[in-house]
Amino acid sequence: MKTENRTFIISGGASGLGKACVEDLVRGGSNVAILDMSSDAGEPLAAQIGSSARFFTCNVSETASIAKAVEGAARWAEESKRPLGGVLAAAGISLPATTLDRDGAPLDLDDVDLVLSVNLRGTIDLVRQSVAQIAKVDADVQGERGVVIMVASSAAFDGQKGQLSYSASKGAVVSMTLPMARDLARYGIRCVTIAPSMFESRMTSMMSQKVRSSLEATFEFPKRAGRPDEFAQLVRQSLENSMLNGTVIRIDGGSRPSKI
Repeated sequence: MKTENRTFIISGGASGLGKACVEDLVRGGSNVAILDMSSDAGEPLAAQIGSSARFFTCNVSETASIAKAVEGAARWAEESKRPLGGVLAAAGISLPATTLDRDGAPLDLDDVDLVLSVNLRGTIDLVRQSVAQIAKVDADVQGERGVVIMVASSAAFDGQKGQLSYSASKGAVVSMTLPMARDLARYGIRCVTIAPSMFESRMTSMMSQKVRSSLEATFEFPKRAGRPDEFAQLVRQSLENSMLNGTVIRIDGGSRPSKI
């Protein structure tokens, strides 16, 4: 799919990997609707980019909030004559906790519910509302209307201590990739999931140096955290290559960590 002169919806777009994707797509001639809870980060980013970006406050754990943002993005796409071309569900959180803590107290289910609400339910909700709008646009010569890109994690496959709820949420995203692709095929909408390992982001910046060094040691090459621009490059390639569908792509430097 050609991304130029199309509009893309990106949740978590005001920081980290989402922000890198916003900047990359804008450089390629796209419009981007930046969805994020943080207006303090989102509004200045959109202002800095200019007319190719618009910020929409969005809490992906609230259906009404998603609806307002997606409807606003769809109106903007129609007004700018740059039809919707896809959605990137990049918003996510992690609340590390072990099943039993050192005192034998069980995991707090409120924390589990929050992680699942944002990472899993929020992804499904954003995608379902976005594709309802994407399905209305005119298809290209190949019959393609748009692309769904979801963000999982290497934790879906190699979860570490304290990642129970996070791994569960990302494993579910991996599992729904193929059925979603099959559901949306009739509309000419593809679905790809990207599973990054440790990338430089707000989330990983909170890691201790011990955990960070241990994770970096599991990388085959390069032995470092991924850069946001490398993630954004894969997102753009997933949008542009029409044969990528119903698949999960690991971007992890060959990392296959054992217990850390």
